[in-house]
Order: sequence, then C-alpha cells, then structure tokens
Amino acid sequence: MRKRWPLLLLLPLGILALGVASVWEPDRSVAELAPRWAQAPSQFLRIGAHTVHLRDEGPREDSLPIVLLHGTSASLHTWDGWTAELTPSRRVIRFDLPGFGLTGPAPDDDYRLVTYAAFVVAVMDSLRVNRAIIAGNSLGGAIAVRVAVQHPTRVAALVLEDAATYPIASVSVPLGFRLARNPFAARLLQNILPRSIVQSSVENVYGDPSRITEELVDRYYELTLREGNRASLPKRFATNESSDTLAVRSITAPTLILWGGRDGLIPPSNAKRFERDIAGSRIVEFPELGHMPHEEDPIRSVREVQRFLADLKVASGASTDPQPPKIPR
Repeated sequence: MRKRWPLLLLLPLGILALGVASVWEPDRSVAELAPRWAQAPSQFLRIGAHTVHLRDEGPREDSLPIVLLHGTSASLHTWDGWTAELTPSRRVIRFDLPGFGLTGPAPDDDYRLVTYAAFVVAVMDSLRVNRAIIAGNSLGGAIAVRVAVQHPTRVAALVLEDAATYPIASVSVPLGFRLARNPFAARLLQNILPRSIVQSSVENVYGDPSRITEELVDRYYELTLREGNRASLPKRFATNESSDTLAVRSITAPTLILWGGRDGLIPPSNAKRFERDIAGSRIVEFPELGHMPHEEDPIRSVREVQRFLADLKVASGASTDPQPPKIPR
C-alpha cells in the first residue's frame, strides 16, 4: 500500500501539468501574426522609437482627415465598420497604439496619457497632417481629450465614445482587466492565456453578446499574444490617470459624445459630465449598446458621426476654419 502513494501523488500533478499545457501560450511574433492581421492596406512606419502598424485610407485630397484611436487591448481593426462607411468621401487614419495590436510595447514602458498624446501628434506629423478630427473610444477617448488639451491647434473636432477621462466607478470590469491589475495573475498570464478569458472580457463590454463572432474573439486573442503586449497591460493600468475638470473645460473644439447605455465599464453618467464640461458639446446615447458602439453597431454609430461632421461643415464653413500650424518638411 505504501508503494502506491508516490503514484497517487503523481496523478494530480500530471493532471495539473496537462491543464497548464492546454492553456500555455507563448508570445507570437509580428511575422506570425501579420499574414492575418496586417493585410493591405496595412503598413508599418518607423515613428520615433516605435514601428507603428497603421492604415491610411480614403481620398488624399481630404484636407481634414479623421484619426481613429482605439481602446485598451483593442487594435485598429476595431474601426473596420466606421472606416468602410467613411472612406468613400473622407481620409481615415487609424493605427495600433503602443502596448497593443501589432505596434506592440513602448520601448521605454511609458504609457502615460501625455506620452500617448505626443505619439498621436508624431504620427500626424509623419503623415503631414496639420489638423484632424480625432475620434477615440475608451482609452483612445482619453488620449483624444489629452491631444485637444495639449495641442488644441491640431484638433478640428472631437468624437468621444465611452471615453476614459474622469475617475471611473465601474459597474462591471472585464475579467482580463481584473487579472492584469493583480501582480501575481499578471505575471502568470504572460505565459498562459485561456481563450475563454478573452471571450469573457469581450462579452463583458458588449451590450448584446450575441453580436460577438468567433473571428472577433480570434482577433482580440491573437493580438493579445503579440510579443510584449501581455507585459504592457499591467504597466498601462499602473499609471491610474484621470483628467481634471479644468483641463477638460479648456477644450474649445466642437465635440460629439457617443455612449452605450449598457456600458458597465464607464457608465453613461460620464457622458453627462463631458457635456457639462465641454461647451457646446452634443450627446447621443445608444440604449442597447455597451462600451464599444463603433464595433457593436458600426452603421448606426457612424451615422451620428456623419451627421455631426455635416452640421459642422455647414456651421463653420471653410473660410472660418482656423489656419493650421505649418509642419516643417
């Protein structure tokens, strides 16, 4: 009987090893991921210390491009729906922010909003874009706000969608975000990543999870595995930044505020706060959508952007548009 004890002890260890092996996921290189996620018109541009995954589409004669900034753990692909609707008449620029997508981690591990804002302006400079309409979701919205505060002459208008600017009192937080904020779990997830964690996290931020496809989960899952991205996320969360009201109140750019009525991560009450702090801003709420209206229902949400831009053109006119700064060539 005594001789059986080692075997009995080995059995649960073997089961544990098999369980770990089933979710063991090493980092993947850009070369591995690019054939699926960097198809044309993707390009990679060297901007400062970053090699940026970027798409620049639509008519080049458009003097006021639209720059789209994604949220935490997303990528430029999240804007596919909006881009398809906008590019017949507008130039649309979108890229993976440092720490996410195929751009990957910041070499200096600096994920502060001030640094992200400088990065956005550097991308605009590289593309010879003097001024732009900047739209951002979640973290991308917070970055758009910071660009408007720090570089007001570069922003012609803002579209803030479920933007992460003020201190957040979340009703529900995705599992992946909760784990990334736990030091032990974050270290563990650098080597293992059950696909179920990613799927659960995406379902958490959607107002209607039935809209989620297998390809959508594949995208979030595979791009999370890009070399360095899993290590970057806890560093981004560690900044724990929010903007003060006075800074937001300094924004003078025409602003459209879009929000999902079922957003449990950044509740709709934050939309009202933006409306109070940004003079002349306009709110549109989508009662049945969650944290990502642009991805959940791209057609309906982009229609509001198109109306906003059409009204803006009528209201301002080309002759009253402030002159942009000149970028040295």
